[in-house]
Amino acid sequence: MAIKSQIKLDNVWKIYQTGEIELEVLKGVDLEIEKGEFVVLLGPSGSGKSTLLNIMSCLDVPTKGHVYLDGQDVSLLSEDELAEVRGKKIGFVFQQFNLLHHLSALENVALPATFQNISEVKRRNKATDLLESVGLGERTTHIPAKLSGGEKQRVAIARSLINNPEIVVADEPTGEVDTKTGDRIMKIFTDLQDEGRTVIVVTHDLNLVEYADRTIKIRDGALKPDKDD
Repeated sequence: MAIKSQIKLDNVWKIYQTGEIELEVLKGVDLEIEKGEFVVLLGPSGSGKSTLLNIMSCLDVPTKGHVYLDGQDVSLLSEDELAEVRGKKIGFVFQQFNLLHHLSALENVALPATFQNISEVKRRNKATDLLESVGLGERTTHIPAKLSGGEKQRVAIARSLINNPEIVVADEPTGEVDTKTGDRIMKIFTDLQDEGRTVIVVTHDLNLVEYADRTIKIRDGALKPDKDD
């Protein structure tokens, strides 16, 4: 029996309306990603790659077309239903970290688990373990202002894992750090794939291609074949 794709996009369009002007950000995207794949979504600024990532990860819905996650058409779900799917299945790593400045590293990591009815003790214990796993066991009490860019990104990665997601998505995860730190961050993502997770990284950085099983190129809202550079 054929294995279903974990993520499938069928003729997905995203169109924004401003007055009488229509802006087509995504144009009929067809895409399948298998469970356990490491995929890099590569494209220049304005190509639509972040919009595509948001739709794949249930942060947004298409204007037209369908999005399937584990065979379920999530493009038909309400916002509350989408939030439930995100909370249980998907971990997010944002380019600007999105850490709460008044919370410690441990509190930032534990925060998403508060919405999953996990006890405070279990949240804090798991957050501590995750921070140790990304090399920040001695930074648990530090607020973001006391952390370097690379440390903030590793806190963000640890936070993305607090609910044990099957899929981890990252938008320009090395955009705010130096090359050495970027390599360390990408090694964490390859380790996550080794654990059986699906990893999707959006970037314009060609250097990240070497970490992926597959590179998907996007330009002007449409996917491009590998030979089309």
